[in-house]
Amino acid sequence: MPDTPAPRRRRVRWWHTALALVLLAVILAAVFFLPGEEPAQQRRQGPPGTGPLTIVSIGDSTLSGEGTGTYTPDTDGRGGNWCHRSPDATIHHTDLPGVRRKINLACSGANTEHVRLTKARKYTEGSQAAQLREIAKTHRVAAVVVAIGANDDPRFSARLTECAKAYWGTTPCTEAMARDWPQIIDRMRPKVVQALDDIRTVLAEAGYRRGDYQLVLQSYPSPVSPDIPESLRSLDGCPFRVSDLKWIHTTGVRELSEGLRQAAEEAGARFLDLSRAGEGHEACTGGDDPSSEWFTRLTVRWDDLRDEVRASHATQESYHANKEGHRQIGQCLTEFLAMPEPRAACLAGPDGTLHAAPSE
Repeated sequence: MPDTPAPRRRRVRWWHTALALVLLAVILAAVFFLPGEEPAQQRRQGPPGTGPLTIVSIGDSTLSGEGTGTYTPDTDGRGGNWCHRSPDATIHHTDLPGVRRKINLACSGANTEHVRLTKARKYTEGSQAAQLREIAKTHRVAAVVVAIGANDDPRFSARLTECAKAYWGTTPCTEAMARDWPQIIDRMRPKVVQALDDIRTVLAEAGYRRGDYQLVLQSYPSPVSPDIPESLRSLDGCPFRVSDLKWIHTTGVRELSEGLRQAAEEAGARFLDLSRAGEGHEACTGGDDPSSEWFTRLTVRWDDLRDEVRASHATQESYHANKEGHRQIGQCLTEFLAMPEPRAACLAGPDGTLHAAPSE
């Protein structure tokens, strides 16, 4: 007997229902099993683990707080520790919503080996990446800010000292340096990448995904400028040749910054350019009134010269950001951490203070 219209309609509806179920299964499989963006219900709300939301600084003197003049007793020579960590360091001038702890692991004079997961020690302290591993056990790390590289092949602080000595010599200190500077930066760059990779490794081992935290590499400002009054190009403040000041302020610092930008890009880190952060506020540019300066002049801790152990560190603060310099950079860093752009530069705004400006 031929089918009646009613059963045919029922069969059609059955096949439609079956097809809809198959399509639904395919869609669910794509959402939950295929690679791609995590479903909203599976995304984490910030870093994993327990403990206070925390920002950590890692690296050398530019983040340790060198130049502020105030250091924690345990890092001001006690037991041979001269890391010079300061309560006025850049990290302590950041202000991020929800962040309850600010931890400074940076150590003056550190290079990439002292950050990496190596056995190298600086002023009695071991690997900063290994110290970060311990912090991640009891804190939720929201950001790691890094300043490293200048004490590797560039030897920036040592070269500034050489340039100061060259003031009384016959040859500008930067004459030979300029010839080799591009190769020096090229040798430094992979070391910085390795240090950033080790920081990533530590956090990955602690259960962090890259999206759980920010990794920021910052560059270096020029502490000196050719715009120094002639009267202060001496032991009274900044004993440098004008030609050396010009090269340091423009070519030297900016090429170093470009090398660090490339390292950040290779490591998948964000990058904050400080190469022009001190313009108009470098050491000695204020003349008779140093209150406008964000960097220390030639600084001698005279009391330390009376102590045989401390004497070799008596000038350690020279040509570093002072308290105001650290405050200004901290303000700029705060803005950058709140921005979505991968790169920015710290530049003076109309109000005369540093702000983060997105850069290419």
